[in-house]
Amino acid sequence: FKTMDGFLKKKVAVVTQDGRFIVGDFRGFDQSTNVILSECTERVVSTHQGIEYVNLGLFVVRGDNLAMIGEIDEDHDESINHEDVRAEPIQPIIH
Repeated sequence: FKTMDGFLKKKVAVVTQDGRFIVGDFRGFDQSTNVILSECTERVVSTHQGIEYVNLGLFVVRGDNLAMIGEIDEDHDESINHEDVRAEPIQPIIH
C-alpha cells in the first residue's frame, strides 16, 4: 500500500463499490486501505441535470468499499462546466 503515499495532500477522486463519486483532499490511509479525505464533495450525476454537489467535509472511505482512486488534474477539472455534464449514474459493482 506504499504507492498511495503519492496521493498525500493531493486532490483525488474516489469511486466506491456502491457507485459514489467523491472528490476531496487525500489526508491518509491505513493497512486496510481505509482512506481519509478532507474538504470532500460527492458529485451526483444524472441524465436530466448537471452535476449536483453534496458537501461531506471530512470523510472516511472503508478500504473494502474502495473501487478506484486517482489524482484530479485541478486545472482541467476547473475548466469543465459541470452544469452541462449529463451522464448515467455509476452502477454498483456486482461480484
